[in-house]
Amino acid sequence: MFKSFFLSKKWMLWAYSGLFLLLLFLYLQITLNVAINEWYQNFYNALQKPKIQSSNEISFFSDQEIQKATKLAEQNLEKANLINKASIYYYQFLLEKFFGIKNIEIKTSYDIKDFYSLIIIFLCIALPYVIIATINIYFASIYAFKWREAMTFDYLKFWKQKDDNIEGSSQRIQEDIYNFSKIVEQLGLAFIKALMTLIAFIPILWTLSDQISHSLSQNLSKDSLFYFLVNLDGFLVYIALLISLGGLIISWFIGIKLPGLEYNNQKAEAAFRKELVFAEDNRKQYAKNETMIELFIGLKFNYHRLFLHYGYFNIWLILFKQILVIVPFLIIAPSLFTGAIGLGVVMQINNAFDQVRTSFSVFIENWTTITQLRSIYKRLNEFEKNISYS
Repeated sequence: MFKSFFLSKKWMLWAYSGLFLLLLFLYLQITLNVAINEWYQNFYNALQKPKIQSSNEISFFSDQEIQKATKLAEQNLEKANLINKASIYYYQFLLEKFFGIKNIEIKTSYDIKDFYSLIIIFLCIALPYVIIATINIYFASIYAFKWREAMTFDYLKFWKQKDDNIEGSSQRIQEDIYNFSKIVEQLGLAFIKALMTLIAFIPILWTLSDQISHSLSQNLSKDSLFYFLVNLDGFLVYIALLISLGGLIISWFIGIKLPGLEYNNQKAEAAFRKELVFAEDNRKQYAKNETMIELFIGLKFNYHRLFLHYGYFNIWLILFKQILVIVPFLIIAPSLFTGAIGLGVVMQINNAFDQVRTSFSVFIENWTTITQLRSIYKRLNEFEKNISYS
């Protein structure tokens, strides 16, 4: 499944240079995501601290304010890792172009011009993200199709040498190979993107955790079950990790029967399709009414079981996602209502928490796709054994 593409001289250039480009696109997307996270704080601070002024009133920054902003900007760059450094540098470049300073946290209030400037800055971040993401999706599709081409003709050489009838061979060559290459490419990029996101956002969430630790210590008694969070550095990161691990374990047990059901369903589909293919050449001998009814009853039985199991799995998955919407706000609320942090920091924490939690939950988010891949892998593995693929 892998060696036909990654170990073949014919496809090696496509396999590795294409993979490099996909990773580069992912890196650029994560970089712009971090820049948007920085923008959240300034934008929501502007909404929380509006300045009422006449249209002719103009405000200027003093030399002292410019020096303070420059120092804060340099500190932010020094603390950033490789992914964050590029994104923060780009965001500071935009701030300097529109505001004349690299950090606008020094502003105590914001006017309507600041609001429009921040909107333009958002577009300068979001539009490149849209373009890069679109190119990445297109190129990823081409990459998956090249992988399918390599596997298809590699399998055909061995399959043609076999005289015995292999169950569902046409489906495995035509459909399973394509689905395998496409799903592996999608899941692989999702996992790598999750890893890059964690590298980028864990330091951000770790730093933001410190800003609300003090407020929590004032609202929690020493006898509280959650008091240990007060002295735990980066506790928001640990909360995101524990929530994701708990969700993964529960998802595993709830969806434990899904791979087997998917596999049985594909076998039933293959038998139904095979009868129809034979009937194209000989409709009198094949696709008889009683045969088709029998095959479809088996298909219907498998689908009903599959729908039922996916039903209660989806109940859990949707409930899990909805509960997680309010979790960061419940943690942040004491700090917000005591005035320890502003709305901008709240939204920045919420976005960073969601990025980290989603990355930790990459298996949960793609559980249905993983289930399909496990079933397809099992079918292709059987096919390789049947055709003596080596």
